[in-house]
Amino acid sequence: MIFPAIDLKAGQSVRLYQGDFDQATLINTDPVEQAQQIQAAGLNQLHLVDLDGAKSGQPENFATVEAVRAAFTGTLELGGGIRNYDLAKRYLDLGLDRLIIGSAALTDPDLVKRLLTDFGGNRIVIGVDGKDGQVAIDGWLSQSQTKMSTLIQTMMVSGARHFIVTDVARDGTLQGPNLELLTDLHAQLPAANLVASGGIRNVDDLKTLQAAGIKDAIVGKALYAGTVSLAELAEVDAC
Repeated sequence: MIFPAIDLKAGQSVRLYQGDFDQATLINTDPVEQAQQIQAAGLNQLHLVDLDGAKSGQPENFATVEAVRAAFTGTLELGGGIRNYDLAKRYLDLGLDRLIIGSAALTDPDLVKRLLTDFGGNRIVIGVDGKDGQVAIDGWLSQSQTKMSTLIQTMMVSGARHFIVTDVARDGTLQGPNLELLTDLHAQLPAANLVASGGIRNVDDLKTLQAAGIKDAIVGKALYAGTVSLAELAEVDAC
């Protein structure tokens, strides 16, 4: 599946460069309209990120997420700042299909185990963000000493099935995905469904990933830079 991305900051759609909050580019003042355009193009899945929430650990864009959910009828996933059970349940009760747990997978594994037990591995997705193969947390503001492969393996034991793998150094750069990292993780952990995120430029990148066994991907900046279109994504997604 191909997931177009909408990153939320102060109720608007933006893109960051390498996760830097000081390098934000406004994409759309109306994320709801943007979500409707994505669905109208034939893409029935959408990746949302609460950037403010990722930084603060609080639901900073809840009203916007609620409005997008009301307008978008396909599969909707959300990440960013989901670090306690009550908030996770609140989002799931809102009707979100999948929640992405990032920092908490490393800092509060018991919480993630509880979420996986209660809601299952199809609704609780683990976000594995990192640099040089090691996990980054707190909206990428902190670097841990934990290997990305170790975190994935630990979460699989707890029932996780889907892992969004983002190379922070590639995110928003349009330099291509970190194919070496993704193929290495895929070889080590073939039972994990890895979702490629960060650096994807065009359809060729998506086809290269699929040939390497990475079937799912998130596309953000490439859409807004014009190096790939919604129509092209929908075509690849239908294959």
